[in-house]
Amino acid sequence: MQDDIKSKKKLLLATIENIDQEGRGVAHIDGKAIFVEGALQGELVECESYVRKPSYEIAFTDRVIRQSNLRVKPKCDHFNRCGGCSMQHFEFQAQIAAKQRVFENTLSRIGKVKPETILTPLAGPSWHYRYKGRLRVKFVVKKNKALVGFNEKRTHFIADISSCEVLPQRLSDILPSLQDLITKLSIKDKIPQIEFAADQNHLVLVLRILEKLDANDESLLNTFSSQYPVQFWTQSKGPDTVKPLSKKDDVKLSYTLKEFGLQFSFMPYDFTQINPFINQVLVRRAMSLLKPLRGERIFDFFCGLGNFTLPIATSGAKVTGIEGSLSLIERAKQCRDENHLNDFAEYQCMNLFEITKEALLKLGHADKWLIDPPRDGAYQLVQLIDEDINPSVIVYVSCNPATLARDAQILVNEKGYKLDKAGIVNMFPHTSHVESIALFVKAVP
Repeated sequence: MQDDIKSKKKLLLATIENIDQEGRGVAHIDGKAIFVEGALQGELVECESYVRKPSYEIAFTDRVIRQSNLRVKPKCDHFNRCGGCSMQHFEFQAQIAAKQRVFENTLSRIGKVKPETILTPLAGPSWHYRYKGRLRVKFVVKKNKALVGFNEKRTHFIADISSCEVLPQRLSDILPSLQDLITKLSIKDKIPQIEFAADQNHLVLVLRILEKLDANDESLLNTFSSQYPVQFWTQSKGPDTVKPLSKKDDVKLSYTLKEFGLQFSFMPYDFTQINPFINQVLVRRAMSLLKPLRGERIFDFFCGLGNFTLPIATSGAKVTGIEGSLSLIERAKQCRDENHLNDFAEYQCMNLFEITKEALLKLGHADKWLIDPPRDGAYQLVQLIDEDINPSVIVYVSCNPATLARDAQILVNEKGYKLDKAGIVNMFPHTSHVESIALFVKAVP
């Protein structure tokens, strides 16, 4: 942007006051907010601004003068360069505590609400947890090498990495070999990204290809997948063009919710939670808050594959899952049928960002709702609540505390609900992102 000023080599001396929602240290110099990447609360650092605005600056840490006792050595050798993680320098439990504080502050500042009970944060494995994601690919002519990974910090270039501590171990282990493979392909400069999806038994890499693979390319890919634990799929245009490279690559991916005796089949391009370990405890907490009972009618909005729908159904409650993606609805029905829950779960395809009162009323009445929207939240849905549409319990799962806080403000201050419980779920360790969950109960007059 034109008002961004690229700084010259000018170091600022900053005392870090707290941590913001992006995991950056916050300082003030002459009344101006300075957001410092790589700095921790209580530290005295020299930092260099790379974005300057009239009311704030964004900087990176050049030198730590007074170090926090919560600073640790990053496990990843590429941490200072790769932008995939932002908080590896922060002791793990302290990361979680900082995210909890930011979450509570976001509810207070944006939503003007405060939970009556703060739930204990949920956490799990901190390394090699990311089973779903997207890697950028770029063939660099000067290096005669294809780079595969995440953006560098503060640039649009791809970091040259040879391993990754958050990707599945079997994907991290083959990154150098995967880069060599792409370098040998005839369309090495026509592969902009690789999407990956894993389960306990398989690792699928979906190559986004802008030109057709030739016979030698296919031979190289087939040889690679016979040597390493990976299956290749390709995507030439839209999602409907995603397909396995060969019959041996056409594997079935799945994840389980052992506590509920459920198994979910999914395609590499379907939305699933990136962290299957934390998903187990997230579903458990959601069910403990919702307390579904046999015979109850429950709505699961933004249901996806039925990650919450089917656990609800195992209670004997009658649950309707609503989702805007027809392909996800079809996959959800498949999972329901495979788990023999046809009598308890049904699905409807509906655009919940444009839902009307009339459409919502046609669904009938449910006394309990579960809402698990994408980052944009569920603004349109919660706005429709009135004397005709009036669930007594809402469990809201969110990947964006800001939109949860916005919707909480509506539910509490306009719709007559009490924010009974809320807390965070550390779905994305070593990043500033966080999952959260909240229980809203209709207030008694």
